[in-house]
Amino acid sequence: MTADAILYACNTVAVGLFGIVLSAAFCNIRWTRRNVCCMVASTLAIFLIQGIVYLGIDPALGPYLYPLHTHLPLAITLCLLSHERLWPVISVLTAYLCCQLRRWLALVCVWAFSGGDRMQYAVELIVTLPLLLLLLRTAPAVRSISRYSVTVQCQFGCTPALYYAFDYLTRVYTNLLADGDPAVVEFMPFVCCVAYLMFLARLSKEQEARAHLEQLQNSLNLQVGQAVREIEALRESQQKTRAYRHDLRHHLQYLSGCLENGQYEQAQRYIHEINAEIEAARVVTYCENEAANLIFSAFAARAEAQGVKFSLQAVLPHILPISESDLCVLLSNALENALHACKEADDSIEVQTYERNGKFFLQVVNDCRKAVRFEDGIPVTDRPGHGIGVSSICAIVERYGGLYSFSVKEGKFVLRVSL
Repeated sequence: MTADAILYACNTVAVGLFGIVLSAAFCNIRWTRRNVCCMVASTLAIFLIQGIVYLGIDPALGPYLYPLHTHLPLAITLCLLSHERLWPVISVLTAYLCCQLRRWLALVCVWAFSGGDRMQYAVELIVTLPLLLLLLRTAPAVRSISRYSVTVQCQFGCTPALYYAFDYLTRVYTNLLADGDPAVVEFMPFVCCVAYLMFLARLSKEQEARAHLEQLQNSLNLQVGQAVREIEALRESQQKTRAYRHDLRHHLQYLSGCLENGQYEQAQRYIHEINAEIEAARVVTYCENEAANLIFSAFAARAEAQGVKFSLQAVLPHILPISESDLCVLLSNALENALHACKEADDSIEVQTYERNGKFFLQVVNDCRKAVRFEDGIPVTDRPGHGIGVSSICAIVERYGGLYSFSVKEGKFVLRVSL
């Protein structure tokens, strides 16, 4: 065997190991002892098949059958070890694309120093390990794409797949690339241009989504802040009520003195003043949960001031499967929207909420005199500044993996939440 043949064989083994290691690194595989042994056995089997093809059958068939005796077994092995179907194939294609870095660096050296095949093989062998270590640092970023949707994975794998097909069709199976056909030569720049435009389009879409989420988060923060302020105000009101009850003995002593001295009108005025202060600070107990009770009290007072009939059935314990801040935002938005929809004096709001078997349920029914437009089952509006409450409700329910529904039945708007 000549020196060139030995160099070619070593380079073939090196590029095989390079691609196999990269493909495995790009996959989501838990590297237990069993999986490591399976990967090593699969690698040895692939090299055994390569040896049979190159040495036992025909060396010229090796490159032609490379997808069958190397890439296909490798993809199947990675699918079995990672328990995934699509991503291991994309990993193999991406690793193949990375293999071209070795060849390109070698071709640059050959061009710069007017070398031949021997120099190309030698340079490819030299750069294999440093390039592999460098690319392994990018493996976590590549693996992270597998957590996205299938659409995103396909977009990522589109360029490696096109290059794979292009390389075999124009360089291995034919000589179209070497012949310099303009359409063939310009194909990969065209693919790069399309991939770049797709990247820009997706980046723009993600930026818009991120801006919308930031706006929604800011709105949620404002609503949480407002809800916290309302709760603190109601707690202060509750504390005042307790203080009035505590001071009742002193009030009675003062009234007793007024009556003993015949100051009946002054005693009457004093009684009216105390009653007014107590009524202003009164918080009705609707349920055991303090946060929910304070919000119900606040909106019941607003409904009464607006002339809207407000009926409530609440059975909520102290501990709920939802945080206090999320509960405040959820209830505040649901009741705020209901109050906003009730414009007439004879309108009504009916609220039912309870906790059962670790699940939180809420139903708000209010009169609805205007037509409501729905998109994908969610009420929408074109008015600026509106619709944030509904988005907040949906975001909270989705975060807890719950269910929500919006509907209009017989002039009644119905909101149901379960989480």
